[in-house]
Amino acid sequence: MEPVPQELFEELVADALDGLPEGFEFSNVVVVVEDQRPGKPHLLGLYEGVPLTERRHYSGVLPDRITLFRLPLCRHAVGLDDLVREIRVTVLHEFGHHVGIDEDRLHELGWA
Repeated sequence: MEPVPQELFEELVADALDGLPEGFEFSNVVVVVEDQRPGKPHLLGLYEGVPLTERRHYSGVLPDRITLFRLPLCRHAVGLDDLVREIRVTVLHEFGHHVGIDEDRLHELGWA
């Protein structure tokens, strides 16, 4: 589908964040939206940081970062309802990495 405006996309991301499963623990993480990752035009999202399950002596560090890529997500979707679903799955996937869930388990959960 054609890319939605940045403001609308950010609202959809905020809605997905509000809908995260109860009990998810978050610590020192920020979510940002970028148009796309240079050199990786098909990447939908990216987690950069230290998963909660691997943190030892963790202090004085910058927040982990979850980036959602607007243009690839829009290109991947076939309509607005599908875009909402793709954003939700991508948010779940990247937050899954933050809490220490591996790729195989994310697939089992339908978050990939």
